[in-house]
Amino acid sequence: MKRQAGRKVSGLVFFVFLAAVLSNFNGCAVKCEQPGLSSPSGTLSPIKTLPASVTKVVDGDTVYVRLKNGREEKVRFIGLDAPESTREVEPYGEEASAYTRKRLQGKTVYLELDVEERDKYGRLLAYIWLTRPKDGCEEEVRDKMFNAELLLNGYAQVFTVPPNLKYAELFVKFQREAREKKKGLWGISVGKQK
Repeated sequence: MKRQAGRKVSGLVFFVFLAAVLSNFNGCAVKCEQPGLSSPSGTLSPIKTLPASVTKVVDGDTVYVRLKNGREEKVRFIGLDAPESTREVEPYGEEASAYTRKRLQGKTVYLELDVEERDKYGRLLAYIWLTRPKDGCEEEVRDKMFNAELLLNGYAQVFTVPPNLKYAELFVKFQREAREKKKGLWGISVGKQK
């Protein structure tokens, strides 16, 4: 009887432990595989963002936003470079601009800053989240971050400038996927250029 009661207690302890672990699981990996994404304990940290409304799309990787305090900022997306469509038109530049306009114009987004907040032109540098992120695991970046969406669909290529490298490894992975699938600018040939 004592042996059976001991098994019930140890089984109950295991069940409570398992329930505690599963209650913290949100569909993303608990441990972060990318350096720079994790806290010292190795778990993902909550992401701090600034809500903003997109007021104007300049091109595929630059927009104007109005922050909650009413201030307007020009924002350059971190970690990528879309083909030009303003001063000069590069192959796939008009498509990248049109895509960003369609997806962001008039929408509320959430800006995540990195180590360096502004570039030499005074533009705010940010990762653009379409919905407020929780912890920035790969699945969440892939599903909710517009920078990643541009790379995955071939509207931009990776362009990293230290020290803003938080998602650099993921961005390289997403670009590789787009190239392999010949998406967007990776699918154009010399004969298709304007």
